[in-house]
Amino acid sequence: MNVQPAMNPSGPRMVSETAKSLRLENLNKHYGSFHAVKDLNISIEPGEFLVLLGPSGCGKSTALRMIAGLEQITSGSIVIGDMDVTTVLPKYRDIAMVFQSYALYPHKTVEENIGFPLKVAGVDKTERASLVRDAAAQVHMEDYLHRFPRELSGGQRQRVALARAIIRRPAIFLMDEPLSNLDAKLRGFMRAELKHMQQTLGVTTVYVTHDQIEAMTLAHRVAIMRDGVLQQLDTPRDVYDDPANKFVAGFMGSPPMNFVEGEIANGTFQSRFGSVTLPNYDDTAAISIGFRAEETIICEPADAHFAGTVFSCEMTGNETIVTIQLDDSHVIVKAPKDYELPMGADVHLKLDADKVCLFDGQTEARVRPSR
Repeated sequence: MNVQPAMNPSGPRMVSETAKSLRLENLNKHYGSFHAVKDLNISIEPGEFLVLLGPSGCGKSTALRMIAGLEQITSGSIVIGDMDVTTVLPKYRDIAMVFQSYALYPHKTVEENIGFPLKVAGVDKTERASLVRDAAAQVHMEDYLHRFPRELSGGQRQRVALARAIIRRPAIFLMDEPLSNLDAKLRGFMRAELKHMQQTLGVTTVYVTHDQIEAMTLAHRVAIMRDGVLQQLDTPRDVYDDPANKFVAGFMGSPPMNFVEGEIANGTFQSRFGSVTLPNYDDTAAISIGFRAEETIICEPADAHFAGTVFSCEMTGNETIVTIQLDDSHVIVKAPKDYELPMGADVHLKLDADKVCLFDGQTEARVRPSR
């Protein structure tokens, strides 16, 4: 597959000669009275890796299945390249889909599983064998061609499923939580494999997950969904640093953003747990201040913005995750790996006031500085 350099929102990438753009225009899906996907508009460039991210039931898998042609669209349109495929059968959409469950034929060998799309397409046996070896090599499965799926690990089975998608040379890859059945160590390894493979092949990819770590590490851009509505579409870094609303801020990141409820009066955020000087914001009666764990430090009382008590200390290797109780809520801070305090100990927090985010107490929309 020939690839050529191109640009995307997060910098240069390689684009396959078969890769095509994808446009979702005012896409809607109803199941009776339930509105699963609401006026979804996304434009994806050739060779781009887009992640649809959100909690269970947010509409991301439904959107992916509509792109694949596996779900009927209630209204709107889907355009691949220059072709409107809204009513086109799945087999004519030039897509390849990788499922969470691998979907391998148990009675076929690895070689037969990978080569099955070409066999159906009537590709010559000799040419098919050569293409199967090439696809298997791209996912490091060339030494397992004569094994059956039952003789493979979960990670190896997922690689076979990927190779079966690769061999078709599609315009669009669709991936529906392909790593969720793997253990944590293997998920980390396969994330790196997927990222390398997609960048090497340069195929337009739409990837569905509820795991924000996968979204942060894999995507050129992330589309975060909630209750069928697109909340924000941007690069992982921009979504993390500049969330559009409280839901996005709390969903993107591990650990998620901390929130404290309060008000702004006379240029100061005030709460039961302390205050933060924020002179560029107007007075507001109900507001939430959001701050990241890595942008907060445990400090002396004289320097503190907030005060609470230690709920737990968890040493993770290179750092300690400190959970601090503020009455009936918790906030999380990242501390040095040798940090330790007993449960219930008093602790004081200092925020980076230049990096906090503010959210309306009722609408949860982002509140920007007024001056």
